[in-house]
Amino acid sequence: MSLIVDIHRALGSFTLDVCFEAENGVTCLLGASGCGKSFTLKCIAGIEKPDSGHIELDGVVLYDSEKHINLPPQKRQVGYLFQNYALFPNMTVRQNILCGLHREKNREEKERKLKEMLKLMQLEGLENHRPAQLSGGQQQRVALARIMVNEPRMLMLDEPFSALDAHLRDSLKIELRDMLQRFGHEVLMVTHSREEAYNMSRRIAVMDQGRLLTIKDTKDLFADPGSIAAAVLTGCKNIAPARKVGDHEVEVPDWGIRLQTAQAVRDGLTAIGIRAHYFNIQTKQNRYPVRYVEEMEEPFEVILQFRYEGQAPDSPPVWWRLSKEKRPGEFPEALGISPANILLLYE
Repeated sequence: MSLIVDIHRALGSFTLDVCFEAENGVTCLLGASGCGKSFTLKCIAGIEKPDSGHIELDGVVLYDSEKHINLPPQKRQVGYLFQNYALFPNMTVRQNILCGLHREKNREEKERKLKEMLKLMQLEGLENHRPAQLSGGQQQRVALARIMVNEPRMLMLDEPFSALDAHLRDSLKIELRDMLQRFGHEVLMVTHSREEAYNMSRRIAVMDQGRLLTIKDTKDLFADPGSIAAAVLTGCKNIAPARKVGDHEVEVPDWGIRLQTAQAVRDGLTAIGIRAHYFNIQTKQNRYPVRYVEEMEEPFEVILQFRYEGQAPDSPPVWWRLSKEKRPGEFPEALGISPANILLLYE
């Protein structure tokens, strides 16, 4: 199965301009709140209408502005999990799930599908409970069961963990990931959390102010985000303006240093990024004198802030993150960084 999306819509302060293709597996739309991620899902589901463009799922055209095609939501066979799960509070688990089978007229077939879904979602014994009597994770499974019982061709999840307490999220990520693998079709998930995107998805599409900046395999994106916005969204703490001075060399004026890069530097370089855990006391390459500024303690790690010897006084300090047991007794006089760990950013 495959999804093709090429849509455009004016949205007040910016224009939604999204073009991508996705295949079986979980694809995540990653971006800050208000960048157009959820609106993109609503356009695919048929809840919202683009100004122009084309949406196609497994060869079936869901929307095409030129051909005047705009299938209603109930004919798109797309399952949509809302942030708050949208369960009916006065209905039992059984009744909520059966809502997904309202077009099935055969009672025996309805009952068979219901029992199958209760078993799949580990909801057996909770059939007569109402949503208020369920945990956050159980509510999520009921909402998914109501969608999946109708056998959609694709699932869309809008911030699926936002309604859950923080302590529940880690265990439910694993649980939901396993369920989505069993689903076996295309899944599109919206999140602003890089941890959720990394843990849940096969591919990530980065969005910023209505634009889709890039779409890559998950690990490839974190290794080479390509743009400032993507670097920030994937957690890079050290980003500074830079310019190309050689095929494998860049200058970072704010830090007063030059860095050798493993990746060839293209024209149009805007900045470089260095992830906070990439600095190393032993590394000889890209090694420069540094001066300790301050530190921040986390439960299991420490962030040491420093400045390069020739760093501009108005530029922010550089972050070096490491586990507490590896914290040096004395702050080193110099730090190095492998050329392979210099992120080249072009937007």
